[in-house]
Amino acid sequence: MANKKSFEDNLATLQEIVDQLQKGDVPLEQAMTKFQTGMQLIQELDQTLKQAEQKLTKVMDTNGQESDFQLDSSSKDEA
Repeated sequence: MANKKSFEDNLATLQEIVDQLQKGDVPLEQAMTKFQTGMQLIQELDQTLKQAEQKLTKVMDTNGQESDFQLDSSSKDEA
């Protein structure tokens, strides 16, 4: 099984691809391949962020059960 790259590694790879494509000196076929790779990385990065958001919006109640985090409406700043 291949090791899955970290979020930071994927982000750095995506940045390298963007930099290379912005220079405009990449042959068309390579540019298309890099673009496709970049799009795949964007999807992976987006999925990782969505999973992290889901984890961060969960809290444990006093019984040790997970529940969605919700702000108490009385704790919101009133204008």
